[in-house]
Amino acid sequence: MAVTTTLKLPEALKSRIAKLAESAGKTQHAFMVEALEAETQRSELRRDFVGSALKAEQEVAQYGDVYSMDAVHRYFSDKLAGKSPRQIKATKLASHPAAALPSTPIFTTSPTRTRAVAAAKSKR
Repeated sequence: MAVTTTLKLPEALKSRIAKLAESAGKTQHAFMVEALEAETQRSELRRDFVGSALKAEQEVAQYGDVYSMDAVHRYFSDKLAGKSPRQIKATKLASHPAAALPSTPIFTTSPTRTRAVAAAKSKR
């Protein structure tokens, strides 16, 4: 069941929507509903992705085994080239060079996600 809501849009945005909706052969209403649906879906996917990344980060912290990206890249490049790649050795997170880097929030392109990542990290 559809629910009615009201949006107050800046004139410039309303004009852009009108032009784009017309060129797409849609009503402005349909254009805005599709845009809201697409952004909602994108935000949900990002939320799930960040949640998955945080879970993976916790698993790495728990077990501590990491692989050098250079070593992994070299391994697969050799494998794809038909060579016999050397076995990659895991290192403990604490001894990995990246562990010395300052801690920065991950996937932080908005203040909301920055706060979400920081809150999740603080619950550990």
